[in-house]
Amino acid sequence: MEKEALSVLAILVGLIIGSFLNVVIHRLPRRQEIVFRPSHCPRCQAPIPFYLNVPLLSYALLRGRCRSCGARISPRYPLVEALAALGFWMAAQRYGLSFHAGAVAVFLSLLIALAFIDLEHMILPDELTLGGAGLFLAYSFVHPEVAQLDAVLTGIGAALFFAALFYFYLKVRRIEGLGFGDVKMALMMGLFLGLRRTAVAIMLASVVGVLVGLFFIVFRKKDLKLALPFGPFLALGGWAALFQGEALLAWIASLWGLP
Repeated sequence: MEKEALSVLAILVGLIIGSFLNVVIHRLPRRQEIVFRPSHCPRCQAPIPFYLNVPLLSYALLRGRCRSCGARISPRYPLVEALAALGFWMAAQRYGLSFHAGAVAVFLSLLIALAFIDLEHMILPDELTLGGAGLFLAYSFVHPEVAQLDAVLTGIGAALFFAALFYFYLKVRRIEGLGFGDVKMALMMGLFLGLRRTAVAIMLASVVGVLVGLFFIVFRKKDLKLALPFGPFLALGGWAALFQGEALLAWIASLWGLP
């Protein structure tokens, strides 16, 4: 398949999957049926016909409002669709039409869903974290970039690292600095990314998380007890590490004069 055609296909599939991810993001935390219940307005419950459920286009045509009741549609919907399309396009550009490109697309889809669920509900559902971990454990047998032992040890190590932080905050500082969902998300990411990329992902997540926290403290007058969901930062770090992890490691090494 020509590169241009593959790019168009990846974007179209990404948009469709992004639309489904919006369903997962809205319904999974609320324990609603995901697959078989037709699309509907969360406010007035009016069904949404297929011709008004076109990714990106429908939101623009409806000007971000429900056609039936006029309720505002969250901009999260087109954002998720656009991110999924971008992720699928990046996977196709890097890995072509391959089984691994599909695995990368699944990984990115999980990151997107987890990030937005955590932003809205401050939870990371086991169905996605542990389900993804099980999937990527099986995939470690055929992963073309990460050896199976590397994947397993990194997943366990990342989970233990976050579990130690969880219990440190809970027992020593008497606050819940991290949720246990972050532990499970770290497990999932480690199983897919391997040691080097997972290290980059955690480092980036920590740096961005600190900077965002400082922004809220300095400019929004929040105190040091401000609770921020860490899942979005992990997702951002995982996405960046997947595609630029080795380049970032090389850049860090150059700063320290390492080979």
